[in-house]
Amino acid sequence: MNDMSTVAPIPHYHPTGQECVLFETAQAMRLPLLLKGPTGCGKTRFVEHMAAKTGRKLYTVACHDDLSAADLIGRYLLKGGETEWVDGPLTRAVREGAICYLDEIVEARKDVTVVLHPLTDNRRTLMIDRTGEELQAPEGFMLVASYNPGYQNVLKRLKPSTRQRFLSASFDFPKADIETDVIVQESGIDAARAAGLVRLGGAIRRLSGMDLEEGVSTRLLIYAAVLINSGMSFENAIEAAVIEPLSDDADIQQALRDLVAVTFG
Repeated sequence: MNDMSTVAPIPHYHPTGQECVLFETAQAMRLPLLLKGPTGCGKTRFVEHMAAKTGRKLYTVACHDDLSAADLIGRYLLKGGETEWVDGPLTRAVREGAICYLDEIVEARKDVTVVLHPLTDNRRTLMIDRTGEELQAPEGFMLVASYNPGYQNVLKRLKPSTRQRFLSASFDFPKADIETDVIVQESGIDAARAAGLVRLGGAIRRLSGMDLEEGVSTRLLIYAAVLINSGMSFENAIEAAVIEPLSDDADIQQALRDLVAVTFG
């Protein structure tokens, strides 16, 4: 087992429930884990934290529309005039007994889930058709995936046949005191200003009747805090880290500016 804690400090993460216990139990029992929650609520940081805490090497894959099974498993590449097989991140994780984290798995192509199914049941195998290998996942291997249930449509939805192969945990934006602590830890800003950003975040998330695809993430609030702590004016930091990322619509942006003015007087 690779002791990753000796390489870098464990990333800060504030538990909000029993998610850490669930992760450790799933890892010990060799069960896959699915994390559900809005973008920017801490799912990726949680996986990074647990990988470092448990001393496992972590391979993170940001899934997208063009991500294929070959991108995960590997492919033959031309090197120095010769064709050479190169493992993809999933194959490396299986060989090394590491954690493979598939972020926003619903964004990947459909052939990806077909490859994952044998790894998420009692077989725990990965078939590499191009080389004829069938890899048996060692004890340390763990498959973790995430997605945002609130940002799905008919064309991008995790099938029940896939979803029911995983243990699952729901994530949401943390409570105000916890989110304030996270922003302080990540940005170095003082607690009073961090609490103000959290109040703004809560106000935006409670908005109704506005065409926002998602509320402001904890990640964006941290970005705003970093800018403020570096010396940027509050107004410019909020504009760059909150208003502009949330919408391109001029009317919505102005409504957000009005909300900022009301929130901070």
